[in-house]
This record gives sequence, C-alpha cells and structure tokens, in this order.
Amino acid sequence: MTQVASLIDELERSLVYGTTDQRMQALWRVTDLFVVGASRYNNEQIGLFDDVIGKLASAIEGKARAKLATRLSVVANAPRNLMRTLAADDDIEVARPVLTTSERLNDAELIATANTKSQQHLQAIAQRGNLSEAVTDVLVTRGDTQVVHSVARNRGARFSDAGYRMLVKRSNGDDALAAQVGARPDLPRQHFLTLLEKASSAVRARLAAENPGAHGAVEGVLDEVVGVINSEVRNASADYTAAKAQVEALHQSGRLGEVAVHGYARERKFEETAVALSLMCGVGIDVVERALLDPGHEVLLILAKIADLSSTTAKAILLLRAADRGMSAQDLDQALTSYSRLGPETARRVLTFYNTRVKRPAQTAAG
Repeated sequence: MTQVASLIDELERSLVYGTTDQRMQALWRVTDLFVVGASRYNNEQIGLFDDVIGKLASAIEGKARAKLATRLSVVANAPRNLMRTLAADDDIEVARPVLTTSERLNDAELIATANTKSQQHLQAIAQRGNLSEAVTDVLVTRGDTQVVHSVARNRGARFSDAGYRMLVKRSNGDDALAAQVGARPDLPRQHFLTLLEKASSAVRARLAAENPGAHGAVEGVLDEVVGVINSEVRNASADYTAAKAQVEALHQSGRLGEVAVHGYARERKFEETAVALSLMCGVGIDVVERALLDPGHEVLLILAKIADLSSTTAKAILLLRAADRGMSAQDLDQALTSYSRLGPETARRVLTFYNTRVKRPAQTAAG
C-alpha cells in the first residue's frame, strides 16, 4: 500500500503541474501497477485507483482512452466508476471493449446505454457472453437489423416472452433472422410455431437440415397449410409433455375447470391452456393450437363457449392469443359481445363445420 500511496501522490502532482506527455506516462504507470496487482487489492485500494486513473483518463485523447478501455475491460475487479464512464463514452472505440467484455457493468448500466447510445453501442452489448432478459428486451426493440441478428445468434442471451415475440415479429420477411431465431434451443414452442407459420419455404428447409430436432416442427407447419399441425413437434417438446401430464391429471381427478383455465391464460401458459381446452371441449389439440395461433378469434370463442367458460375467462384466453399480435380495446369488446350472444349448441355446429373444412384440403393433399 505504501508503493501505491506514494505513486498516487506523485500522480496528483502531475495532474496539477505536469505536461500532457507527463500525464500520459503517469496514466500508463498507474494502470500497469493496477493490472499487475489487481487480484491483491481491496475495495479501498481499488477506489484510489478509480479516482486517480479516472482523473488522468478524462484529460487524454480518444485513442489513448480506447487503449485504456481495452486493457481494463478484461480485469474482473477493474475500477467500477471508471468502467461506467468508459462504457458510456460517445466514441465507440472507447466504449466497445468495455460494453463487450467488462464484468463491472450491471444490467441497469447496460440498459441505460442501450436506451440512449448509438446502434454501435447496442451492437457491442449484443456480443456480451451473457445477457439478461431485461437487457435483450431493449436490444430487440431498439436495435437495428445488425443488432437484432447479433443478439439472436448469441447463445448466452436470454429472452423474455415479450422479447421472443418481438424477435418473431422482426423475423417476418428476414429469412436469415428467422433461421437464427428458429434454431435457438430455448425458443418456446408457441413462438416456434408462429415463426414457422410465417417463414418462407427456404427457411423451413434450412431449419430442417440444420436442426434435426426441429424437423417435426417444420413438417408441422407445412401440414398447417392444409389444416393439420404435426404431432411430432409436440411430442418432442419437454414443455408440452409436462403441461399435458399436469392438465390430464387435473382432468382425470375432476378438478379441471374454469378456475384452472383462467389461471393458465392469465399466466400466459400456452401449452397448459391448449391442453385444457382440448380436454374440456373434446376436440383434438390441433384444433385448439390452430385457434390460438390464428389471427382471427372466432374459433377460439367457439371453443370457450363449448367449454362453458365465462366472459372473464374468454377474455383472458383472447389476450393470451393476441399477445404477439395486439388487440384493441374496441376489438376485444366486440369479441366479448359476440361471445355473450353465442349459444353452446350453435358453437358445436359451427365447430363441426369448421373441422370438416379443415380436414378436406388435407385429405385431398394426401390423395
């Protein structure tokens, strides 16, 4: 500590009386001293380095700051305030190494930078080894095409449900992004189905070739064109298997009812809601999943009526279905008005007619 204190006293003098060259020399001396002994310094000592290096760095040109950022970005306990300052630098050459690598930045700091700085800053953040859902939410919303592609490729990135909805939305018309998103092993199945529903045939073929586990899903979407979702994608899904077992157990014990369905829909549990409606309506899971994925709401309202669900639960299901499409308050009110007028027997007749129309193209194609 004596050596550090002595050097810091010398640096303080150079800040007041030294020339630019002397300040530069002092900066590299103290930086070398810190890097070599970083693992041994306590928080108080690191705080001293933070203060002195920060003062020296504020008076040097961008090229030197970029060099400093590169050196310190790989140091696990680098001076925290200094790293925040470098990460927020408008010069991307200074900010990039810190945004990409430094462990000293927390989510709040990354989010603040992502919300206010350039697309180059967002691109640097997108390449970090680990990214939380809160950070990727900003990247996929505010980022340009290059940023979104980078974060979609990043296997250390985690995405919220809203983040995945945005990724799927932005994949529409962008085959490269659709392929990247579709190949992510953590992509929830409902978003995978929506993605493939909108994807080009080239993307479907690419996903089938590059991701054998997705082959059933790709085939499922091709079948969806003629009215059938292939069951292979469900059987290969751990989420679906767990949801099916849980909901079937409730059904067999006589405890599957409106309370359970309302809870599933409110919590945006796609798998559980689909299985529950399938069991309560006595229809195939294909029919329910198509209704949940379809932009229209008519079939979903028919299923809710057959299941004898209240308007409150029907509303929760509609909002689950519309989570990635948006539904205005006026549209929702109109749908619920139609629901209140719909009789159970009429709902059953319409569903029978719907099933006949859906099966007919598939049978024609099979022939």
